[in-house]
Amino acid sequence: MTVSRGLLTWLPLQLAYLGLLKRLSPTDHLAVLPVLGLFLWSVANIVFVLKIRQRKQTEQSLSFDTFQISPADLQKGSGSTYLFTKASEYTKLKQEDQNKEVQNDTRLDLKLVVTMILAIPCIALLFSHARLIAAIHDGSWDTKRSSLQGSYSAGLQEVFQVYQPVSLTSHGASGCNLDVLLMDHVFGTSYGKPFVGNYRPPSCEFDTVRINLTVTSRGRQYDRLALMYLGDTEVFRTSTAEPTSTGIVWTYVQEMSQYNALWKQPQKLIFDLGNLITDVYTGSFNATLTAHFSYEGNTRAADYILPISRKKSASNSSSAFTVPSDNTTVKYTIPPAATRAVVSVSACGQSEEEFWWSNVFSEDTGDFTNTVGELYGYSPFREIQLYIDGILAGLVWPFPIIFTGGVAPGFWHPIVGIDAFDLRQPEIDISPFLPLLQDGEEHSFEIRVTGLNITADGTATLADTVGSYWVVTGNIFLYAGEREDSKDLIARDRSTPHVEAPAPKFTVTRNLVQNQTGGNDTLSYSIVAERTFSATSSQYSWTQNLSFSNHGFLNQNGYSQVNKQLTSGKATITEVGDQTSSNETTFSYPLLVNATYGITANSLSIDAWMKRGLEIEASGGPGISTYTLVSGPSQLHTTQSGQAHYKSVTGGSSSSSGNTADEFHSTANGESYSRSVRAVNGDVVFDTHPEVKTLSSSRLDGLGRESVREMLGRGPGGPMG
Repeated sequence: MTVSRGLLTWLPLQLAYLGLLKRLSPTDHLAVLPVLGLFLWSVANIVFVLKIRQRKQTEQSLSFDTFQISPADLQKGSGSTYLFTKASEYTKLKQEDQNKEVQNDTRLDLKLVVTMILAIPCIALLFSHARLIAAIHDGSWDTKRSSLQGSYSAGLQEVFQVYQPVSLTSHGASGCNLDVLLMDHVFGTSYGKPFVGNYRPPSCEFDTVRINLTVTSRGRQYDRLALMYLGDTEVFRTSTAEPTSTGIVWTYVQEMSQYNALWKQPQKLIFDLGNLITDVYTGSFNATLTAHFSYEGNTRAADYILPISRKKSASNSSSAFTVPSDNTTVKYTIPPAATRAVVSVSACGQSEEEFWWSNVFSEDTGDFTNTVGELYGYSPFREIQLYIDGILAGLVWPFPIIFTGGVAPGFWHPIVGIDAFDLRQPEIDISPFLPLLQDGEEHSFEIRVTGLNITADGTATLADTVGSYWVVTGNIFLYAGEREDSKDLIARDRSTPHVEAPAPKFTVTRNLVQNQTGGNDTLSYSIVAERTFSATSSQYSWTQNLSFSNHGFLNQNGYSQVNKQLTSGKATITEVGDQTSSNETTFSYPLLVNATYGITANSLSIDAWMKRGLEIEASGGPGISTYTLVSGPSQLHTTQSGQAHYKSVTGGSSSSSGNTADEFHSTANGESYSRSVRAVNGDVVFDTHPEVKTLSSSRLDGLGRESVREMLGRGPGGPMG
């Protein structure tokens, strides 16, 4: 074998490797140093083999293929006979030497081929990393990443949440304009196994941070809840879309500057996305998370952030509380420099509490046991309460989030539900409590979730608990040194704020109707609730006015259910004194869901329609809000409506269809954005902003949830989570 023959053998393998590398993103090649070492080893071996080759060729060119006969040899016998014998011996020895040379040449050529095969992918990998590093340092990674992700996700259907786009382009004249890769991870079997990484802040000056989360998935899988932490502090809560057999991809860009106090310091980054892989549920979630750092020069954020969490980052675990089983109390000493304090609350129901807005009174949970099984109780009313030193400090009446597997999967492909990719965090201003908190002592903070109990005489009272379970955390945002007169006044006033928290006013109705055979046929129920709250100190006054109504009706022995709900409210923080000012936030959460399911001997089906919305208007606050995601005035009005059908055959496949319309209007950061989009059976058929391109997916098969109870919160099967 010669070197040219070795190269001919090596060329097709080189092409195969390059073809494989084309299918990989540079972000997948994290082991730069091992690759560099392997590359240098390969180069050294190639040089070594080529030098041996050159020496062998030189030796061969200097040798003579002859042998000599001396006169003494000729005198030993017949010259021709002796000559023939001598020639035969020489030929045999020469043949043995040639065989050895062939074996040695084969080994050398094989070594050359192997080292060349290893060298080529090393060169490609190092070149990819060089481009990636250069792109990160010159600020062009965002464009390059989009191109790479586009090629990687080719053939995948894009799913999306309608929201006002968040720019990743720096508008500042100086400072950072930098992208940093935070996570590139596959969540396969990942329950109790979050991604854990070490974050270090960039060396350049920044005041604006935004993250980009891009996820791909293929196969069958449930929708999953995911929480991102910096240390013990939850900074982002999202959920996944349910993948299809052909695969999906989604990207969400999130404002993160409200956590600048954390981004400025090294942190342990924990991303908890619990997933499970089985023979049936095959979909993993391939997630890439990047952060864009820039300097805008006008970003106001909290100076201190204290988590209300389980504080489990030291053990590389999620820090979320599970309510009602966990005690959520934490204690802190509040620094005297704080002149403003706001608590954000992140909470959503799971399992028995995922569809809390469709729950019934606890006394009615067994009304349709023979048909749809036990219903979930504590009513469709939920209140989240914040306590400071055992004193009620504020309230949250939650938004009814619907995840992508909820009610009927056909609603949510490719348009996911409102806030499904970004579960916003309502806020409670606790500035009136600062005089109490800044005495140098520890003070307790506690978050509770409660539903309703109905007494024998029909009176509704707070239950002080709920079903299993809610995922809950909170953060205390402290702003320092805005006004010296505020500091002085707070320092002089160490009194407990004046709190007015009358019990909520409830009006409830309930009517259970039986059929002629004595079985329960229909159940109608309703709740109307109103509540006011205020906390006032010498410097601040925090007030809340909340209203709620839910009218529920189950008929056809519980197989059909409709709920019409409206939650609305207004919260105001007023700074009193010589410079009186106030900030106000109003909100409204309308919801209407009608779902009917049927079961035969070999199939089940769900037919549903829904209309829901989210409306927020805010005048702004001291920094970027975790609720509006801006610091200044903002308005948001979004609605979704649609119909969906689901069918599953026992031992066979399942299929979904549906149509969903989404109307979105928002004004934030001085810019307005509107979008109207409609999807039918997985295809976008109308879009005023067609920047999201979706592939045809008229048959939405192989989606995650398969039992009625997992989708509706009632019926056969077990709950999610």
